[in-house]
Amino acid sequence: MSRTTTVPRLSAEAVSRAEGEQECERPMTPTLPASGHFAAPRADGHNHGTGTGTGTGTERATAPVADAAAVTPLRFGYGTNGLADLRLDDALALLADLGYDGVGLTLDHMHLDPLAPDLAARTHRLAQRLDALGLDVTVETGARYVLDPRRKHGPSLLDPDPDDRARRVDLLIRAVHVAADLGAHAVHCFSGITPPATDATTAWDRLTDALAPVLEAATTVGVPLAVEPEPGHLLATLADFDRLRRTLGDPEHLGLTLDIGHCQCLEPLSPADCIRAAAPYLRHVQIEDMRRGIHEHLPFGDGEIDFPPVLAALAATGYQGLTVVELPRHSHAGPHFAEHSLPFLRNAEAAATRTPALVPPHGDPSATPEGSTS
Repeated sequence: MSRTTTVPRLSAEAVSRAEGEQECERPMTPTLPASGHFAAPRADGHNHGTGTGTGTGTERATAPVADAAAVTPLRFGYGTNGLADLRLDDALALLADLGYDGVGLTLDHMHLDPLAPDLAARTHRLAQRLDALGLDVTVETGARYVLDPRRKHGPSLLDPDPDDRARRVDLLIRAVHVAADLGAHAVHCFSGITPPATDATTAWDRLTDALAPVLEAATTVGVPLAVEPEPGHLLATLADFDRLRRTLGDPEHLGLTLDIGHCQCLEPLSPADCIRAAAPYLRHVQIEDMRRGIHEHLPFGDGEIDFPPVLAALAATGYQGLTVVELPRHSHAGPHFAEHSLPFLRNAEAAATRTPALVPPHGDPSATPEGSTS
């Protein structure tokens, strides 16, 4: 089914990309939910793709248009991992000037380094700056090399070495306290990849044991811990999150980070149906375009997702946390994509609710920034 709504296209085809941008090109095998918790039916009675988990992702859901009077406008942010070439203060000023509601702050060596001295004082100054700019925040912990300069996302919560796992736990607890001091609405984390020669039972035991002190810290300060299903990780799907939630006894401060692109990539449900199924647990949302079976974060318009039904479904849940644009491989043109992503999303939101666009587009969204390079 083709798109029926005209939304300005945000293309990266004219912008050079870094070599090796695709994180995972092999087709993902969708995992069906282990329980009924994430088995929400589609509004039109069909499943994503063919209904067998083997759809191409080019099929489009026909979702009812939301009643504008019945929903609250969504609140959009942009991730600092897509603005890695900017100083943090410059990135925040840019997002405020562009009209974003908040920022997804990835703790990294260049953005509020969580391991550098005087973290509490630096966090306090940042909180004042965010308040002055009128930006809300969620804290993200997906920095590639913040703990180990040789291992991407290492060490993880699944590492065989308990001391290495403890380093990741310490980072997450630091993030929880940073989030509390910033007034963030959630702390994001993920499981990590299962190490070689590690069976699934052992990996799940390590994950649940490692998360226990993090959840205790989150509960103490009252900030939700929002776990993200990540393609290729132990916890990769909504069904896996459901398993974690049930194993831990459904703790109040355990929530979900839902990445809309990941839903398109490998879930058996459509992205809109993933939102409806996961609604009770939503604590943080990331958004970008993506293609079925390929884990590559794409600018809006470069993938297969039909965004008006997705945003209508999200608005209908009443979710009022940040929905953060996640383009970590596009920092070479970060200001360009930040500028054009918000008009795209506001126009898609307006199409979903039959209301005028809240933010006008800024010029030609497919234009290449002068002098841009990967």
